[in-house]
Amino acid sequence: MSQKTLIIAEAGVNHNGNEQLALELVREAHRAGADVVKFQTFKAKNIVTSDAAQASYQSTNIGIVESQLTMLERLELSFESHHTLVAECKKLGIEFLSTAFDSQSLGFLIDDLKLTRLKIPSGEITNLPLVLKHAQSGCDLIVSTGMATLGEIEAALAVIAYGYIFPEKQAPSEGDFELAYSSTQGQALLQSKVTLLHCTTEYPAPLDEINLSAMTSMENAFNLPTGYSDHSEGWLVPIAAVACGAKIIEKHFTLDQTMAGPDHKASLNPTQLSEMINLIRQTEQAMGSKIKAPTKSEVANKIAARKSLVAAVDILPGTAFSEQNIDIKRPGNGMSPSLFWKIMGCNASRHYKAGQLINE
Repeated sequence: MSQKTLIIAEAGVNHNGNEQLALELVREAHRAGADVVKFQTFKAKNIVTSDAAQASYQSTNIGIVESQLTMLERLELSFESHHTLVAECKKLGIEFLSTAFDSQSLGFLIDDLKLTRLKIPSGEITNLPLVLKHAQSGCDLIVSTGMATLGEIEAALAVIAYGYIFPEKQAPSEGDFELAYSSTQGQALLQSKVTLLHCTTEYPAPLDEINLSAMTSMENAFNLPTGYSDHSEGWLVPIAAVACGAKIIEKHFTLDQTMAGPDHKASLNPTQLSEMINLIRQTEQAMGSKIKAPTKSEVANKIAARKSLVAAVDILPGTAFSEQNIDIKRPGNGMSPSLFWKIMGCNASRHYKAGQLINE
């Protein structure tokens, strides 16, 4: 049986800054069968300048051209609301997860909420000081790699390895990162605590830019488990990613795709989220194991589907078997046709009637 895929229902900022909407997103993620519901934790003034422009997809999806700061302040969820969401997740039995976009928010997730798993978002993968703080927490890390090159991913992993080994050291050098990454201890920690997510940072992401094959490239390059964070429309690509071996699937969802906000249009509604999860679980069943052998039902069908050596005509004892007196027909509970050449020229040990299975 294939390993169960960890499914993260990405609520993100689809609560529009409203705690009640956020709580309903938690409940819908649980109803849909997700393993984890994920939010985004940030203080808008800590992560963006006052004149930073929106990404083009943000202004298009919202229908308003405004600064990132104005947009993010509207989408910010208070720390107090986070405690409410965590309590709801514990009550329902679904894991709470969030991505921190600034040091203050990261400290809150670690010190106040006591999370044991963190996610580094794609936009922060080159923010190595923040990456280091993630690793120094000792938490398991999910690292999203949208927009990143293999070189940038490796640089982040080197910092993570260092942070795991030296949780207190504050003034590392680039050489320290390289030594930590190349060490046996560093590699062991990465392999036990880090998962990479392939991702295309566009909302919605066009199919010809998904490049699922990059999952394999990352797994081969870094010898780490990989998954997929999806921003495409629908759920075709997440299902394909599971078939490609994704250990984690992350997918945005919303209560209403027509709501105002940057991510609603690229998100699934609750019914679609549930359908995607059901299809992923069915895909896992179909993936099975890597062992190529007859299944239980196939064994039962062997006799009806395969063939045996049979007497083409009456064969008297002592008669040599030949292509003239041997045929190959169903059922398959006699001598296998693979023994055809081995039996040629041998003498029959007994009398066979035409159509009778050969048993020598």
